[in-house]
Amino acid sequence: MVLLSPLDLALAALLIFINAGLSLLLRLGIGRQLLIAATRTVVQLSLLGFVLKFIFNLVHPGLIALMALFMVFTAGWEVMGRQKYRFTGPWSFGIGASAMCISSFIITLFALMAIIRNDPWYEPQYAIPLLGMILGNTMNGIAIGLDRLTQTLWEKKAIIETRLMLGQTFSESVADIRRDSIRSGLIPIINAMSVAGIVSLPGMMTGQILAGTPPMEAVKYQILIMFLIAGGAGFGTIFAVNAGAGRLSDKRHRLRLDRLRRTGRGG
Repeated sequence: MVLLSPLDLALAALLIFINAGLSLLLRLGIGRQLLIAATRTVVQLSLLGFVLKFIFNLVHPGLIALMALFMVFTAGWEVMGRQKYRFTGPWSFGIGASAMCISSFIITLFALMAIIRNDPWYEPQYAIPLLGMILGNTMNGIAIGLDRLTQTLWEKKAIIETRLMLGQTFSESVADIRRDSIRSGLIPIINAMSVAGIVSLPGMMTGQILAGTPPMEAVKYQILIMFLIAGGAGFGTIFAVNAGAGRLSDKRHRLRLDRLRRTGRGG
C-alpha cells in the first residue's frame, strides 16, 4: 500500500482551486461553495479518522451504538433539508430518520450476523463502514422519494381532490404518485448497479484494490455492498413514501396539505 503524504493531498487539492477559479472566470457562482465543501471534507474526514481510531482500539458496543445514532440523526437532518415541501412539526425529521433507522439498521445487522459473521459481530472495522455506506445511499433514496411525493401532491391537488369526490379512497387516489415517488428514489442505486464494472469502478472496490486486496476479493465485497445498499434503499424509500402519504391524509380520506410547508429550497 502506497502511503500518501500531505504534499500528495495538496497536489490533489489544486484541482479544487482550479475549478473554483474557472467558476469565477465563467461566473458560475459556485466557487465559494466548492471551496467550503472541500474544506468540510478535509475537516470532517480528519475528525472521523481520529474518532474511528479511538473506537477501533476500544471495540465497545456502546460507543459504536452512539456513533450509529449520531449518523442516523445527521442523515435525518440532511433528508429534511433537501425537501422543498416539508412536513410540519417533528414529522419532517421523524419520517426520514425513522425510515433510515429501521431499514439501515436491519440490513446492517443482517450483513454482520448472517453474512460476515465476525467475532464479535459488532466489530467496528466492519460495522461502521457498512452502516455508513448503507445509510448514505438509503438517505439519497428517501430524500428523492419524499421530495417527489410532496411536490407532486402539492402540484396535483386539484386532480387528487377530484378523484376523492368521485368516490376513491385516499390510497387509491394517490397510488400512481406513490409508485412514481418510490421508483424515483430507487433510480440512483439501479443506475449504479447497472453500470458497475463497465462505466464506473465503485469506490469501495477501488479503495480495496489500491490498498492491496486481491481484485476478486474486492469484487465480491463490492457486490455484497451494492446488494445491501439496494435492499436498504428499497426498504427505506418504501417505508418513508408510504408514511409520508399517510401523514398527508386523515380518517376521512381528505388531502391534508396543511401538514406541509414550503421552504426556500428549489426556488
